[in-house]
Amino acid sequence: MDIPGGYVEPGETPYEACIREVQEELGIQPAVGRLLVVDWAPLPKEGDKVLFVFDGGTLDGELIKQIRFMDNELSAYEFHTIEELDGLLIERLARRLKAAAAARELGKTVYLEHGQAVPTE
Repeated sequence: MDIPGGYVEPGETPYEACIREVQEELGIQPAVGRLLVVDWAPLPKEGDKVLFVFDGGTLDGELIKQIRFMDNELSAYEFHTIEELDGLLIERLARRLKAAAAARELGKTVYLEHGQAVPTE
């Protein structure tokens, strides 16, 4: 299980990539809000990555009805509470999404390393 996302293309910002990836994978264009999380993720096989999570807002019923799997990367979608993420997602993604939910609630942007908060003080 995963969330919509992908790589930033040449000349594209991470924010623009977020909008494009959601459109490509789900066929919708929700209002994408502020940056919630930046997560440095070391992946020995692929090299280090910097991952961004933006606030996708709340999807209303009309927008949910418009979801179509445009590029065959996804075949289904589900909605889960933050409390349900452990066991559904790989650990670091669950941590990243929990941090994003907390950042949204607090009105902050959070920096993580491998899905874990980095003490800044």
